[in-house]
Amino acid sequence: MKKLIAILGMVVLSLSSPVSAQEVDEQNPYKLVHGVANTTFERIKANQAEIQADPEMLRTIMQEELVPHIDYKFAAFMVLGKHFKSVPKEKMGEYISVFRQYLVTTYAVAMGYYDNQEVIFEPESDFSKEKSVTVRAVVKDPTRPDIKIAFKVRRDSKTNEWKAYDMVAEGISMLNSKRSEFESILRTDGIDAVISLMREKIGKPVELNAGESIDIDGESV
Repeated sequence: MKKLIAILGMVVLSLSSPVSAQEVDEQNPYKLVHGVANTTFERIKANQAEIQADPEMLRTIMQEELVPHIDYKFAAFMVLGKHFKSVPKEKMGEYISVFRQYLVTTYAVAMGYYDNQEVIFEPESDFSKEKSVTVRAVVKDPTRPDIKIAFKVRRDSKTNEWKAYDMVAEGISMLNSKRSEFESILRTDGIDAVISLMREKIGKPVELNAGESIDIDGESV
C-alpha cells in the first residue's frame, strides 16, 4: 500500500492552528478530523527536542492524542472480514488489543516520515442524517503531484460521537489492504499467526526518516 502511512503523517501534522485536546469536537466528523490533526501537531511541535532524542515518544503521543478518536474495534473487525466468525472467542480480546497497539505503531512510524506537506480539506457538508461520512482532502507537495486522501468516519448510535475507522489514499483503503494481507494468513495459519505478525511489527523501533516515503510495512519506496 504505497505511501499510505506516510501520507497519514502528512495529514495529521499539516495543520497549524492551536487547538487544545479538550476542544476536539466528536459531535462533528469534519471538526473531529481537523481537531485531532491540530492537537497532535501541537503536541509533537512542543516536544521536538524530546522526540529527536527518543523517537519512541511518538508512540506515546499517538496513544494519547490520535488513537482515542479512532474506532479501532470496528476497524479490527473489518480487517478480519469473512474470517470474523472463525476467530475463537477467547482470542478475540487479544487480537483487538494487539491490533490497537499495531495502529499506535503504524501512526508513530508515519510521524517519522513527515516533511512539512500542506493539506487542504474539503468544505463541510450536511451530515445530520448520516451514519458514516467521508472527509476528503488533498495533500500538496511542491516536489510531487497532488495526492487525494480521505478519512472514513462513523457515528456511534449510542453516544452520537464520531470516530475515524479508515483512511483511503488515491483510492486505496488501509483497511482493505490489511484485510488482503491477513486473509491468506487467517485461512492457512489462523488468528495466532496474524497476532504474531502484528507483534513483530510492534516490536520494531520507531525511526525519524523525514523526506522519504514508505508503505504500510515500513519499506522505503
